[in-house]
Amino acid sequence: MTAKKTTFNYIMIGVISLIVFRFVLTGALPLLDKTEARYAEISRIMQETGEWVVLQIDYGIPFWAKPPLSTWLSALSFEIFGVNELTARLPSFLLGVLMLVILGFFVKKSKVSPYLPALVLVTTPEFLIHMGVVSTDSALCFSIMLIMLSFWKTVTSNTKTIWNYLFFVGIGLGFLAKGPLVLVLTGPPLFLWLLLDKKQFFSNLGKLPWLLGIVITVIIALPWYLMTENRSPGFLDYFIIGEHFNRFLKPGWSGDLYGKPKSQPLGLIWAFMLLFALPWFYIVIARLVKLKKRILEDKYTVYLLLWLFWTPIFFTISKNILHTYILPATIPMALLIAYWWPEYKHKRKALIACSIFPILVFLIATGMLFTNEWKTYMNSDKLLIEKTKVINIENNPPILYYKTKTYSSQFYTKGNVIEAENPQKIDSILNKYKKIYILSENKRVKDFPEKQNEKLQLIDTTYKTSILLYTK
Repeated sequence: MTAKKTTFNYIMIGVISLIVFRFVLTGALPLLDKTEARYAEISRIMQETGEWVVLQIDYGIPFWAKPPLSTWLSALSFEIFGVNELTARLPSFLLGVLMLVILGFFVKKSKVSPYLPALVLVTTPEFLIHMGVVSTDSALCFSIMLIMLSFWKTVTSNTKTIWNYLFFVGIGLGFLAKGPLVLVLTGPPLFLWLLLDKKQFFSNLGKLPWLLGIVITVIIALPWYLMTENRSPGFLDYFIIGEHFNRFLKPGWSGDLYGKPKSQPLGLIWAFMLLFALPWFYIVIARLVKLKKRILEDKYTVYLLLWLFWTPIFFTISKNILHTYILPATIPMALLIAYWWPEYKHKRKALIACSIFPILVFLIATGMLFTNEWKTYMNSDKLLIEKTKVINIENNPPILYYKTKTYSSQFYTKGNVIEAENPQKIDSILNKYKKIYILSENKRVKDFPEKQNEKLQLIDTTYKTSILLYTK
């Protein structure tokens, strides 16, 4: 067997194995607070209430922070397959697989394995994590990929194909995935690339069917925005101004309705690139240093580099960021590696380096099979909610959460949890029931009045939360 065939088999087997492994993890881990469980609960409420227009963070409380695409997908998954962790995460997993397949077809005429871009992505920590996480970022990443691939296919072809129209489909989906941000992350790199060949600037733009394309985008995205503002006035102001300007430009933005503002060092996005895109981002940097004198000679390389680096450049000025923001940059990174692969001399070292993170995750996951202790260290209330089945309480009263309830507790009780922020409210609730379960952070259990403490039975505890049974 030739070395080339061996490498092909290694890449193919590696990709398939990691996809299967990621699918297993997708259903094995509980939904984690705060972000993942929040989006899962929003989807669960949508499916339960049948309200598919206005997202709700709790019954009757609108959620204005994000558009509905990822919520629709998880809610639809619940509708078809039932409500659990796997079905909540299934859309993100399927979107991840779909991206791998599309990239495989995109490079199939080149000299590399169609599995190579997939290998780069499934061994990149950020992408592998997001192949099974309930979030809006996977849908945004897919939309951006569709826009950028469609644009390249359009300007490099003299005939009209489906790609010409998929460009506008991608924009429409992007508006439903994350909003106008999709234009911010795609428009500048496309414009800069067009400027490199000023003579072809307008002819390249003219290859896109702008009139019909804009109609396609409007039909996909605009109806939801209008219906949501009509049913929930104030949405557009909060979402457009608050989420797209204040969130990124105002450190410690106080207008956030759904979480605490973050104030982090400027440029932290680059640390995220170095940590969550290893080892491939390091290889890209090394190749840039080596090829710096002839980079501009290759339009395709420049296109991918502008696509890759614009995302971290844009977020460099923001103090309100998460590591998930680098996800769109992993796609051009994979395409660059695939493009450079035939002449890359350190293939073996790269394949060994990219295997480290997945192997570590696999070893940790395998070790978890031999013990249940890991469940107590998960940032989720699933384990404690399951313990409420030890003693079935008549009439199924809501679980009382002392202070602020978590989204995982809401999800796993199907909304049957209420919160009490002070002892007075606790008293009024406890007086209604002979028995009731109480969830509380461990450090707050001591805050219960002594007369109530005497009636509490500890059922179980995790590293930060306890489930107790109150008997009058």
